[in-house]
Amino acid sequence: MDKAVGRLSGVAGTLAVATFTANTCLYTVDGGERAVMFDTLRGGILPGVINEGTHFMIPVIQKPVIMDVRTKAREIPSVTGTKDLQMVNIKLRVLWRPVIESLPRLYRELGTDFDERVLPSIGNEVLKSVVAQYNAEELLSKRGEVSDRIKKELIKRGEQFYLTLDDVAIT
Repeated sequence: MDKAVGRLSGVAGTLAVATFTANTCLYTVDGGERAVMFDTLRGGILPGVINEGTHFMIPVIQKPVIMDVRTKAREIPSVTGTKDLQMVNIKLRVLWRPVIESLPRLYRELGTDFDERVLPSIGNEVLKSVVAQYNAEELLSKRGEVSDRIKKELIKRGEQFYLTLDDVAIT
């Protein structure tokens, strides 16, 4: 009886250690997400992007940073001046997502809250620069032209921050 209990406790201990080891060495990247790996021995963020699935890591040395890569909507309100010095309230609706191949660089340069830091600033910058070239009447009569210019400029600025802007609209 003592041998059976000793053998059972040995098997249970081995199983507990194996489960703990597997649990700390594996991580999962869900659908719509990608991961970048922070490695303390190799000097920070590794250059590759880790796709969906279950992956292996070395505990304590490596830490995965999981990032959402799905398209998200963001509304950017702005009060800006027109060419004839009138103040206009404009809201910009942007559908955006990060460029997957550039996730390591994006995380290294801007962190995980890149959307909170980048989108409002470039949105306001582009809105102010484009709207300042039109007077209040032209903003209404040439709405399509203004919207297209804002979209083109914002897409160009978004590329500098590794963001893909799928849709930009004035609301």
